[in-house]
Amino acid sequence: MNFIIWIVIGGVIGWLASMVMKTDAQQGIFLNIVVGIVGAFLGGWLLAPLFGTGTINNDNFSLSSLLVSFLGAVILLGIVNLLRRGKLR
Repeated sequence: MNFIIWIVIGGVIGWLASMVMKTDAQQGIFLNIVVGIVGAFLGGWLLAPLFGTGTINNDNFSLSSLLVSFLGAVILLGIVNLLRRGKLR
């Protein structure tokens, strides 16, 4: 059951990050899930030590972990935009 919640929350985080970065029209639901989960890993690696919290990948579904996962997904999309287009947008 936890795996399904992880997929759903990752999809929502990826979708919200793609709305912020204006890449939602280019992505489908599968890519939103991937961006949310990989962004949570990135947020856990970069931002979780700064904020002193976990991410959704650590089975920590608090508001601070959702924020760190969301910021990680936004950073991931920013890196992808830089590599593909040469600008953040």
